[in-house]
Amino acid sequence: MTRVGIGYDIHRLSISRRLVLGGVEIPASAGLEGHSDADVLLHAAMDALLGAAALGDIGAHFPPDDDRFRGVSSLDLLARVRDLLARAGYRVVNLDCMVVAEAPAIGPYIPLMQQRIAGVLGIDALAIGIKATTNEGLGPEGRNEAISAQAVALVETAE
Repeated sequence: MTRVGIGYDIHRLSISRRLVLGGVEIPASAGLEGHSDADVLLHAAMDALLGAAALGDIGAHFPPDDDRFRGVSSLDLLARVRDLLARAGYRVVNLDCMVVAEAPAIGPYIPLMQQRIAGVLGIDALAIGIKATTNEGLGPEGRNEAISAQAVALVETAE
């Protein structure tokens, strides 16, 4: 059996934070506000994976008021999501992700993001799609107030 899930996340930009997307620190004048490392790409991906397996969302598993997750790497949270899926009898087939930001350009970092995500999920890096777009000056992303991400995940029952 195969199942599909979708995920979305958005975080405000903050000059006092580092920017982490897809498990990769990217040089930028501002990072993202959040309880963990605020990696919107991975947060959207985790919600897509959890949704595909009908396991709730990241807020239910990693509450933003829980100090155990303060500053934690979202790659570590992704590993926990992978384990939740495995216990429920699912394995990840692929992820397709979109980052919406006016800046910085993330293209040069995409191969490393794919490798890091694939390494945690135990799948081929070619099964991880990551794209980026701007919001053409519209909305919080367009005004350089935030970065958002969307993701679609395909999982199947483990054999």
